[in-house]
Amino acid sequence: MALLLPVPAIAEPVQIPGPQGHLEAEMIAVKGAEHAVVIIPGSGPTDRDGNSASMGLFSDSYKMIAEDLSRLGVASLRIDKRGFFGSASALSDPNDVTIKAYAEDARRWVDKASGLAPCVWLAGHSEGGLVALVAAQAAPESLCGLILLAAPGRPIGQLMREQFESNPANAPLLPEIEAVVTDLEAGRTRDPASLTPILRPLFSTGLQRYMIDLFSYDPAIAAKDWHGPVLIVQGEADIQVRPEDADLLQEALPQARRFDLPGGTHMLKTDVAGQPFVTYTDRTLPLHDDLVPGIVRFLEEFSKP
Repeated sequence: MALLLPVPAIAEPVQIPGPQGHLEAEMIAVKGAEHAVVIIPGSGPTDRDGNSASMGLFSDSYKMIAEDLSRLGVASLRIDKRGFFGSASALSDPNDVTIKAYAEDARRWVDKASGLAPCVWLAGHSEGGLVALVAAQAAPESLCGLILLAAPGRPIGQLMREQFESNPANAPLLPEIEAVVTDLEAGRTRDPASLTPILRPLFSTGLQRYMIDLFSYDPAIAAKDWHGPVLIVQGEADIQVRPEDADLLQEALPQARRFDLPGGTHMLKTDVAGQPFVTYTDRTLPLHDDLVPGIVRFLEEFSKP
């Protein structure tokens, strides 16, 4: 494998048709590339770089991945989801969406990326991993495989409960959260005005519609429909998606390669002792040293004839 060189990556926006307006991504083309990676963001208003001002997320993780991949000869597209950022015109209400719709968009981006390299990979981060698994159920011809980055292996409702329970400050809210999540899993909405004020933004009417669809998926079940190559990347210090999730994905995908990052966080960076959230907020922190070289080693094992 080539050494990582400090060659600046040239990125440019590209567009494809969306449901109401265009969808947009940032493309990094690499001359002679055999592989191209389509990076699917995680939940909520997370942009193509891996940032979300409204959630206090400033990691630049996806941008760093794309740039480091380019230095090792791999092309990429990192996308904005329909309704958000460069893809804002594609949908008037960004919450009026389903996992199936996101998966359809991902397949169209695979088709677009096939012009960059003969072998295209879907790399889904967090919730984006579920999108990648659903997209692969009707895989485009040029899709070589999946890269699941800190992806859930359990229904998201279960993960949401666990994440709230992990913070002792949420203890007074847990009974109400449990009741709302249980309703959403059953397909029932709640009037946001009936909720404790601090919970209303999380369970707005639009988000509840989306959560009902999201919570209906079990990633481990969706995974069983894909029989091609898979790399499961799991940070050992991830406080959102646990090694248990990677275990469940690996069980559902016996052909998958497991790649654990010692001290790796959910943002695919190295944990900073005593600062569990700094990799979410400090974009100057680099990616985990093992991440991109490990991905590229895996990709080099596969190529289109």
